[in-house]
Amino acid sequence: MRYDRTVHLDTDFTTAVARTRDALAAQGFGILTEIDVTATLKAKLGHDMEDYVILGACNPPLARRALDADRSIGLLLPCNVVVRRDGDRTAVQALDPGTMVTLTGLDALRPVAEEATARLDAALAALAPLTGAGETD
Repeated sequence: MRYDRTVHLDTDFTTAVARTRDALAAQGFGILTEIDVTATLKAKLGHDMEDYVILGACNPPLARRALDADRSIGLLLPCNVVVRRDGDRTAVQALDPGTMVTLTGLDALRPVAEEATARLDAALAALAPLTGAGETD
């Protein structure tokens, strides 16, 4: 089962992070947290890895609707967006909001998941000028 929505970009990591923030903001998502996984693993474990950042994105109206349908849904809200180096490209990945419906079986979450999917897809599509062939997964 695929649980991600991914686009690969032909740009540097720093540009991809900045453009991803902008694309998410244009779709009503604020960034509440940012975890620099690369720096954290280096500092805590001495481990080197490729550039990898987790952006904690939130669209408050969608989050409220989901929480009104199921208070435990906070465990599954599609809030994390990963920007990471993937070979000579940069991957931008978001959790597929449909996962909320699939895992819970709650039809009340379907409209929220559909709107969140549309917004996340629009944000990823806005990054298309940074792709070589417009590749999305």
